Amino acid sequence: MSTSLDRKTLTGTVVSSGMDKSVVVSIETLKKHPLYGKYMKRSIRYMAHDEKNECGNDDKVEIEECRPLSKRKNWLVKRILEKAK
Repeated sequence: MSTSLDRKTLTGTVVSSGMDKSVVVSIETLKKHPLYGKYMKRSIRYMAHDEKNECGNDDKVEIEECRPLSKRKNWLVKRILEKAK
């Protein structure tokens, strides 16, 4: 039984943080090729809302699904797991 507060969370790396209150997060996954069986690295980029502009490039972050905030932003930065060096 799911409630309305069950939101997806993903972990990824910030690849762009030049915008005001927005970051682009890249999520990498391994997909198996259906015929050859080889694992391929696939990445998807999400725009996420960063209210306090705390994230920088190469930070590891956890993002959470939310209501649409703009045309492409449907995710919030939940927390920063690891700051870049």
